[in-house]
Amino acid sequence: MRVGLYGGTFDPVHCGHLIVARAVLEQASLDRILFLPSASPPHKQVVDLLACEHRAEMVRLAIADEPGLEFSDFDLTRKGPSYTIDTVLHFHRTLGEDVALHWIIGADSLAELMTWHRVSELVDACRIVTAGRVGWDRESWGALRSELDDAQVQRLEADVLDTPVIQISSSEIRDRIRRGLSVRFSIPDAVLAYIDAHGLYRL
Repeated sequence: MRVGLYGGTFDPVHCGHLIVARAVLEQASLDRILFLPSASPPHKQVVDLLACEHRAEMVRLAIADEPGLEFSDFDLTRKGPSYTIDTVLHFHRTLGEDVALHWIIGADSLAELMTWHRVSELVDACRIVTAGRVGWDRESWGALRSELDDAQVQRLEADVLDTPVIQISSSEIRDRIRRGLSVRFSIPDAVLAYIDAHGLYRL
């Protein structure tokens, strides 16, 4: 069994997230991907993060009936910062040590991976799958060698995938909604209906 773990604030989840997830699912030959909205992301300075229950429901709506894509509330219900290593070790315990876990990140996150909590242990505990996109910086390998050995860096290099470049961001979606502009085609229709029904992201 090969399982992908896709963490993020998903504020809101958008079509770019879904396109990347589908590309990684296929290219990395994963059996399924778990979407893991984060309650307290340690790598982002988040202001006015939308309530957990809204972000969770939007993810559920976005991936409903999508084969291979599933939802987990583990990082929403745990206490303290959502450190990736803790999440990975949790799923090793619950899914079994024989399950190959793949943590999905963007290229911008790869460039700052050396700042992550217990990063060397993390790289050994799972495969870090990088979805190549704008922000990719090949010089990041040198910085990573300050925290990782050559074998670990080689594994990271081998798991960089050529995924579609999607110029959609959650911050842009929030801004457009605040300004009364259309976000259709950027987010799934069910998510848009939920945002409208609950008046989310309005001033």
